[in-house]
Amino acid sequence: MEHYYRELVSFLCARLGSRQAAEDVAHDAYLRVLERTEGEQIEHPRAFLYRTALNLVVDRHRRHQVRQCEPLEVLDSDDRWQVPGLSHELQLDRRLNLMQRALDELPPACRESFLLRKIEGMSHPQIAQALGISRSLVEKHIVNAMKHCRIRMRQWES
Repeated sequence: MEHYYRELVSFLCARLGSRQAAEDVAHDAYLRVLERTEGEQIEHPRAFLYRTALNLVVDRHRRHQVRQCEPLEVLDSDDRWQVPGLSHELQLDRRLNLMQRALDELPPACRESFLLRKIEGMSHPQIAQALGISRSLVEKHIVNAMKHCRIRMRQWES
């Protein structure tokens, strides 16, 4: 299914108007497909992947629409904007430590690709050039890192 990646990103880029947003949606789509279909054979993998990606685009659009419609007064009463309590901070700190543990388990190039993308916001070609690897390998590293971290976080939090 990895060979559909570039095609999917181009398809999404035309709809979202941003390569970065398209790559993010494509990563999320791959993760969802991989999580849902572990061990299962998909009859039409390309169609399944595209349908998943389009659903994510619709979800993204809906979230954006809701954000635009909220009046500013909502921010005053919304708990998300208040100073978090100590237990909430401890939970976030614990999750951050677990994420760091999961990232530490990854091979260096995989971890670095993921961090350059998610923390530094670098594009796939920029990461490929910085690490001296192919763009295709960068894409695989990022998808594998996301899948690994999600699996490990679920294991440790349950």
